[in-house]
Amino acid sequence: MNRIVHLALKVEDLEKTTEFYEKVFGFREVETRKTRDHLSRHLSDGAIDFTLIKYDAGTESAESKAAGEKPCIHHFAIEVEDLKASEAQIRSYGCEIISDPGVIPIKFRAPGGTVAELVPVGRYKAPVFK
Repeated sequence: MNRIVHLALKVEDLEKTTEFYEKVFGFREVETRKTRDHLSRHLSDGAIDFTLIKYDAGTESAESKAAGEKPCIHHFAIEVEDLKASEAQIRSYGCEIISDPGVIPIKFRAPGGTVAELVPVGRYKAPVFK
């Protein structure tokens, strides 16, 4: 079954936002990495990948602007077994593909205007906390 495995927030202050989710809710940092035009800090509650995204100053990519200019829920990810078949299905509904051709995950604008992405099984794994 397909399932939501990831939620990303676009933030202005990565450090302050990280501290908030760690101290108030007990989320733990899993990984921080630079991806194209942004820094992604992956946190988790033990079940879902909860990512804080800070875009580089001056970024004008379609992905950076997809959910708006300000901080917001940027996108969520749906894990699917067959990326090509799922992409064909979302295209059949007239969904706009936001990510560049060939880029995984496949970001798209869903009916209703929200941004989501298709990811292969296993892209986001629940961390094991000690």
